[in-house]
Amino acid sequence: MDALAEVRRLIVGAVGREQSIDGLLLSVVDAPTPPTAGLASPTFALVAQGRKRLALGDQVFEYGAGDYLVVSVDLPVTGHFVEASKEAPCLGVGLELRPEPIAALLLDAAEKPGAPVRGLVVSRASADLVDAVIRLLRLVDSPDDARVLAPLVQREILWRLLRSPQGAAVRDIGLADSSLSHVARVIGWIRDHYTEPFRVEDLAEMAGLSTSAFHRHFRTVTELTPIQFQKKIRLQEARLRVVGLGEDVTSAGYAVGYDSPSQFSREYRREFGTPPSLDRAGSGKSSRALI
Repeated sequence: MDALAEVRRLIVGAVGREQSIDGLLLSVVDAPTPPTAGLASPTFALVAQGRKRLALGDQVFEYGAGDYLVVSVDLPVTGHFVEASKEAPCLGVGLELRPEPIAALLLDAAEKPGAPVRGLVVSRASADLVDAVIRLLRLVDSPDDARVLAPLVQREILWRLLRSPQGAAVRDIGLADSSLSHVARVIGWIRDHYTEPFRVEDLAEMAGLSTSAFHRHFRTVTELTPIQFQKKIRLQEARLRVVGLGEDVTSAGYAVGYDSPSQFSREYRREFGTPPSLDRAGSGKSSRALI
């Protein structure tokens, strides 16, 4: 059986039971979807069938069967499934990427920080990587084996990713002194304090970088400036309030840090394609926007 066909079969059989393996993510989507904004967190995702498109800043990433995605830091993205149907749903499998197991592998490999890399990359999966994913999926049906073997197979998947052409994006997650870790510290602060104004000089100090180096590294990792990053987080939270919770537009704008209702409405429409007063079509729920 073709390796991707085996991945597809295992995904369909495992959906709803993926919680038996810590960090495992599965996705089955049976129709194209409209663009949805969400916060992508550090993840590896392999597409077994179908196709998805993600936009980050001015960059558009499209990936389909046999491609994998690595997100190495929290990023505000807009994604939609472009190839999916009931007969041939878009099928994906992924893993949460956590610093500790990556750091343990890097100790063995004696890896050191390198130049800053993009926080979102797409590449073609190797046969060895797909084979490891198959073995992990098979463990869903064997919980006793999974308790012992799943961490070992996950470690192999991480190693295959580290040895891939996109390995630097994974490597930097586990390195405490990488450019990514400095930027991630600031990203976490903006995410948790998105209503607050800031000075770029203060963010650079938080990252332990000069202002010019911080600007360069932040833009390389996120494809956005710090102000643009904050704006996307604010607007995603505002949409959750307006669409999901039914808050009135003015209150939602003030709650996420806008002082001007007209500016809020204008930027909301630019981001989501419709003014907040008319935006009631979406679910308003935050999306992982990953697989």
